[in-house]
Amino acid sequence: MCGIAAIFDEHAGVSSESLARATASLSHRGPDAERRWISPCGCAGLGHRRLSIIGLDNGDQPIASEDGNLRVIVNGEFYDYSQIRSDLIRRGHQFQTASDSEIAVHLFQEEGEQFTRHLRGEFSLVVWDGRERAVTAVRDRFGIKPLFYALHGGMLFIASEVKALFAAGVPAEWDHEAFFLSTSAELPIGRTIYKNVKSIPPGHLLRASRGQIDLKRYWDFDYATTDRLRNASDERQIVEELRSRLIEAVRLRLVADVDVTCYLSGGIDSAAVAGIAASVSDKPIKMFTLGIEGDGYDETLLAQETAGHLNAEFVRIPFRQNDMADVFEDAVYHDEFPVFNGHAMAKFMLSQAVRDAGVKVVLTGEGSDELFAGYAPMRRDMFLYNGAAGAGSSATALNRLEEGNSASKGILLAVGDAPKVEAAERALGFVPSWFETWAARGQKLAELFTDDFRSAHCHHPCFGAFLSSLDLSGQALGREPVTQSLYFWSKSVLPNYILCTLGDRMEMAHSVEGRVPFLDHRVVEFMRDVPCSLKIKGEREKHILREAVRPFVTDTLYARPKHPFVTPPPILGRSDRFRDYLHDTIRSSVRAGLPFFDEARVVELLERLPSADRDTQLAYDSVLMVLLSTCVLQRQFKVA
Repeated sequence: MCGIAAIFDEHAGVSSESLARATASLSHRGPDAERRWISPCGCAGLGHRRLSIIGLDNGDQPIASEDGNLRVIVNGEFYDYSQIRSDLIRRGHQFQTASDSEIAVHLFQEEGEQFTRHLRGEFSLVVWDGRERAVTAVRDRFGIKPLFYALHGGMLFIASEVKALFAAGVPAEWDHEAFFLSTSAELPIGRTIYKNVKSIPPGHLLRASRGQIDLKRYWDFDYATTDRLRNASDERQIVEELRSRLIEAVRLRLVADVDVTCYLSGGIDSAAVAGIAASVSDKPIKMFTLGIEGDGYDETLLAQETAGHLNAEFVRIPFRQNDMADVFEDAVYHDEFPVFNGHAMAKFMLSQAVRDAGVKVVLTGEGSDELFAGYAPMRRDMFLYNGAAGAGSSATALNRLEEGNSASKGILLAVGDAPKVEAAERALGFVPSWFETWAARGQKLAELFTDDFRSAHCHHPCFGAFLSSLDLSGQALGREPVTQSLYFWSKSVLPNYILCTLGDRMEMAHSVEGRVPFLDHRVVEFMRDVPCSLKIKGEREKHILREAVRPFVTDTLYARPKHPFVTPPPILGRSDRFRDYLHDTIRSSVRAGLPFFDEARVVELLERLPSADRDTQLAYDSVLMVLLSTCVLQRQFKVA
C-alpha cells in the first residue's frame, strides 16, 4: 500500500509546493520512496509515497505508458496481475517495472474506464490522460482503500487521506449538517464531516475534464432478489465452492516480495484466514494477537490454541486501558474521524508492534461478518423479519441473543428503548436493527448539543438522507430483510469505519499493508445469491462459513459464537489515567469552542455517569468516545 495525492487545475496553476506538502503528509503510508510529477502543461500534479511490497527495486511511481501520454499513481495491490501482465505483453505493451501497479496504466490505455473490470484487489488510483487533459480516480469495490477529493480555488485535490488535502491548501472546516447526520444516523454516500471534502464511494470512479466532474458506479453488490436465491438444499455444493474461492483469495494475498503475517483473534474469521494461509504457504507464518485487559475481552488463550494447531509462531501484544491515554491522540489523528470504542487504539498498537517486528504485510479477517451475517444486529433482524427456522419463538431467540452478547451492548445493540426510524419504515417496511443502535447513540449525543445547533438540523429525518443516497429499488428492495441490512451496513459502516478505523488507517499509520481475503470480489459475488438461512441457521451465525473452513480451524472456534472486536468501556475500567485524560480533553475542548456541544450539558454528563447504573454507563460509553475523539480532531487539525 502507499499514499497518493493529485492536483488538477485546467488553468495550469498546479503548485509544486502544494503537491509536496500533500505528499509529505502521507509519509507514514509510504516510507520507502517519494516521487512527484507535474505535467508539462502545468494542469496536473501527481504525488506518491511508496511502501514497497512487490518489485522492490524498480516500482516507484508515477508510472507512465509507453508513449508518455498516461501517468498513474496507485495505492494498493492487484491480484492475478502476473496473468494480466502476460496478456498485455502479448498485445505489445512494454513494462518498465516489476510492480503489480503497472498493469493499471496499460489496461487504461487499452480500455479506458472499462479497465476496472480487470482489477482484483484492494486499491485506489489516479490516472492522468495528457491527451484528453482528464483525471480519472478509482476506488476499489468495497472501500478497502480510502480516496478523498475536494474542490477549492477552482482546483481539484485528490488524496488518500483528508490531512493531505488540508496540507495542500484545502481549508479545514466542519460541515455542520454532515456532522449532525453522522451522529444521528449515517452520512449520505460520499459525504464527510469536513466542509467541501468528499470521499469517492466504493465501486465508483471520478472523471474530471473540461470543467466537469462526474461520478460513475462501476460495481455494486447486486444481491439476488428473493425469487432468484439458490436453494438451501444445495448446501454441500455451496460449501465446497466457497471453500475453493476462499483458498484462492488467501493464496493470492500471500504473494509478496516481503514477509506476510496474520492478525489472529479468538474468532473464526481471522482463524480461517490464518488456517488457510498456513495450509497453502511454503513457509511458516507468524501470527499476532491482542491481549485485551478485561474479563470477557481477552482472547489470548483461544488465539494461542489456533496458533498451536497451525504450528505457527505466536506473538501476544498486551493492551491495557492506560495504554489508551498514550496513543489516543495519534490514533485519532491518523483516523481523521470520530471513533466509538477503544478498539481503534488497540488496533493502532497491534499494527505498531507488527511494524516494529519488521513486517510490512498482514492478512486480516475483516469483511466476513458482512458476507455471512455475523453481527448481532443481523441475527436480531433474522429473528424479527426473516424468520429463523429452528430458532424457536422470536422472543426466546431474542432474549438469548441479548444475554449472549453483553459486549455488543451500546455499540452494536441498542440499550433500552430506541427512537423510531420512520424514514426506514416508510422506505423499506422495516427498521434494520443497527439503524436503531445508531439512532439511539445519536439521540444521546443530541442531548449534549447546543440549542442553536440542534434546532438548525433537527428537521433531518433519521437515516433519511442516507437512504436517499442509495439505489434502493436496484440494490435493496425485493431482497431478504437481513440482506438489506447487510447491504446498508456494507455501503456505510464497512468502508467508513470497519475498513477505515479498524483497518487501513491504524495499519498504515505504521506502514503496514492489510490484505482482506473475505473481500475478494469473486468471493462476494459467489455469496450474493446464497440465502440467509445458510448464513444464520437457527441461532447459529455464519453457518456456511463454519462449514467451509472447518478443515482449517480448531473444534473450539468452529463451535464458538461470534464475539465482536471491542475493548471494555473505559468508564467501567480502572484506568484513572485515561479517565483523567478524557475529562481534561473534553472539558477544555468544549470550553475552547467546539461548535456543536453545550458546555454545561457535557459537564453534567461527566459528573453523573460514574454513579449511574451499568446499563446507563454502557449506553453512554460510545457517546463519550465520539465526543472525546471529536475534541481531538478539532485540536489536531485546527478545524474552523
